[in-house]
Amino acid sequence: MINFQKARDRMVETQLISRGIHDPRVLEAMRKVPRHLFVDEALKEQAYSDHPLPIGEKQTISQPYIVALMSEVLQLKGHERILEIGTGSGYQAAVLAELAERVFSIERFPVLAFRANQILQKLGYRNVIIRVGDGTVGWPDDSPFDGIVVTAGAPKIPQPLVDQLAVGGRLVVPVGDRLSQELVLVERIPEGIQKTNLGGVRFVDLVGKWGWGE
Repeated sequence: MINFQKARDRMVETQLISRGIHDPRVLEAMRKVPRHLFVDEALKEQAYSDHPLPIGEKQTISQPYIVALMSEVLQLKGHERILEIGTGSGYQAAVLAELAERVFSIERFPVLAFRANQILQKLGYRNVIIRVGDGTVGWPDDSPFDGIVVTAGAPKIPQPLVDQLAVGGRLVVPVGDRLSQELVLVERIPEGIQKTNLGGVRFVDLVGKWGWGE
């Protein structure tokens, strides 16, 4: 029988700290959230491995390091309102729920949204709201957001998401072609928009009005 807490601790030490993740709140969230509950029964033993896993609908749960990196670059203190584009398994939302006050998450596949919501509710994450729809247009009625996380690769940065970022807010999004992307940090500063390239990544397609076509 696998000891999942030990597996999480090992994941944090070998995959996160060793690669430069150092925000103590992010590390604590990654130690706490039971990643194995967000994957299929047959994949539970691989849940803390250093790679993404399939979750159905040709979607994936991102590798732990990427989840930690995207969470860390938001620089969350606990009072923020976060928008997540691509709920997927719900794992990233759970990590963000540990770090922020409120998480708004959009998923285009109803079956994934339903399953993620069930798991999050069962685990007691009452500060996550999931909506089914086109994530590329954002969630304008509850904007602006202090942080926005896009968990799929976009051909360009969706303008509605930039527009829904609060001053001082941070948006992290993979941008590139369908085979590889660069992880881009977009910060809204009083003077305008500032972009930082965080390195190469590979995500599933961001599909929608401001992303890739169906």
